[in-house]
Amino acid sequence: MISKKNLILLGMMGVGKTTIGRLLAKKLNLDFYDIDQIIEKENNMKISDIFKKKGEIFFRKQEESITINCLKKNHSVISLGGGAFVNKNIRENVLLKARSFWLATSIEILKSRIKSNKRRPVINQIGLKNIEDLFKKRKEFYSLADHKIECEKLTLNQISDKIIKLYENN
Repeated sequence: MISKKNLILLGMMGVGKTTIGRLLAKKLNLDFYDIDQIIEKENNMKISDIFKKKGEIFFRKQEESITINCLKKNHSVISLGGGAFVNKNIRENVLLKARSFWLATSIEILKSRIKSNKRRPVINQIGLKNIEDLFKKRKEFYSLADHKIECEKLTLNQISDKIIKLYENN
């Protein structure tokens, strides 16, 4: 039996939340919402430009509002931004109203995926060498998710199939 709850993907930037989210939505025939993409569309600018022109506080307020609104929909796949689950209101709503999946991989893989990506404003602010500290801070929040999926040695299809199995059996 397929759950009526939303399926939430969370984890560090570069782990593949958007790619896996799209794949899951297609396989489950559900709507897909990428919070960062919605914020970009509503502001008509990239996240990095929002951080530069309007600041992180503005971004985080939008992130919270949009996430809470998306959580009101049922039966959809939602990809959160890397820092969203740190927000207490977002986290509590996700844990109450959805099935959450922490997509995890090694810090080395994350670094290799994000090192040349200029669209990552938090990394641009703190620098790649400080990603480990950011990961350690966020990890304690990510660990509160309903499920942890170790993605490192799995294909996209293996990851999505593992999530679907857990999602449909809960």
